[in-house]
Amino acid sequence: MAAVVVVFDFDKTIIDCDSDNWVIDELGGTQRFDQLLETLPWNTAMDTIMREFHAQGRTIEEIAEILKNAPLPAETVAAIKSAYSFGCDLRIVSDANRFFIETILKHHGLMGYFSEINTNPGYVDEEGRLRIFPFHDFSSSSHGCSLCPPNMCKSKIVERIQASALAEGKKRIVYLGDGKGDYCPSLRLGAQDFVMPRKNFPLWELVAENPHALRAEIHEWSDAEEQERVLLQIVDGLLSAERRNVGHLFSADCKLQSLPLASPAALPKALRVPN
Repeated sequence: MAAVVVVFDFDKTIIDCDSDNWVIDELGGTQRFDQLLETLPWNTAMDTIMREFHAQGRTIEEIAEILKNAPLPAETVAAIKSAYSFGCDLRIVSDANRFFIETILKHHGLMGYFSEINTNPGYVDEEGRLRIFPFHDFSSSSHGCSLCPPNMCKSKIVERIQASALAEGKKRIVYLGDGKGDYCPSLRLGAQDFVMPRKNFPLWELVAENPHALRAEIHEWSDAEEQERVLLQIVDGLLSAERRNVGHLFSADCKLQSLPLASPAALPKALRVPN
């Protein structure tokens, strides 16, 4: 089992769009959502517009069908499956919501490849209405990070992943993302880790301004084809290093075993094997 955790953002990293905007645009609510954002935080605006859609008779089944059509490149699917087959532990840290993410992953048969999904709560209530809430309840407390939006500091999640991964013997993290919210967790990665910012997106721009602020190795990507190639090159390199280390240990073990053994007569009586 590879000692590697691969952490994916979701919007514009796994799927090639923003899932919130994809649904709202398809339901014809773009202008109304922009109005809500003038006075409400993003998650509250999402919950509000879902209530309005429900009142208009738009169903959860209709929303699910829209999500199934969200663009998910074949190369990204291949990258996920290949990294998993290599033994990597795959996780999601996203500012989307659970209903959107799980609906898309289930449709593409990808749910079982991820050990953990960290995102804003999203569920269907008893009335059939989609409810969306912030990951961190900013109305009652603050996560205390000035770099991140009030509803989610991804560093808090990544720090927990780092601690649990280390306890499980997984020593490397590869982080893929595109947005401003992915910058804070990128700063928490160590020199043994890797960050993969999507080129010409906010994370990449922030990294490019001061690449020395990050300790992790930086490997950019621009589209799904390049994402697959770069990710699998990193994973293959880490696996090759593991194999070399195992080979060195095996060689050292063989050398120890080839040392001349003391004769039985020279051993203490308690350690002699009877004939």
